[in-house]
Amino acid sequence: MTATGTFGLSSEARNLQWLLGNLVEEVPGVRSVAVVSSDGLLLLSSDPEAQAQAQTSQAAVPATDRPAGPRGSSADLATIVSGIGSLTVGAARLMDGGGVKQTMVAMEDGSVFVMSISDGSLLGVHATPDCDMSVIAYHMALFVGRAGHVLTPELRSELAKSAQSVESAR
Repeated sequence: MTATGTFGLSSEARNLQWLLGNLVEEVPGVRSVAVVSSDGLLLLSSDPEAQAQAQTSQAAVPATDRPAGPRGSSADLATIVSGIGSLTVGAARLMDGGGVKQTMVAMEDGSVFVMSISDGSLLGVHATPDCDMSVIAYHMALFVGRAGHVLTPELRSELAKSAQSVESAR
């Protein structure tokens, strides 16, 4: 389900991959999912090519040179989630609104949901236009509740190194 294999990963990393895969497979209307670190690095995704593409995209590759893929791929989703996260945190500061828990963008042809996990990490979901938003939000909250306890700095570092090894293997 993710670009990184399970070989050599800790049980916590494998459990997070399983939780992410379960979110994608069990929740109707979910197109793609991305877990992004506070600095915008894609840690986990539902798209097998996404982590390697995200590393390439972060290097400011022109859009014409980017790997072809459907709109809403996890690599693109990671960029969008990071941007939405930054924008909403800034807005919350300006409005003295406290921490941002959840953001939703409803469009004609789909929706994007962003939810805080821990220490600035974010969960992003791209969903179909006919999705049940409350069901998606509920399952995202379940993921966040489970992942927030294990997404330690050490695990984020492990996932980031795993994503980098995928990129160097390409």
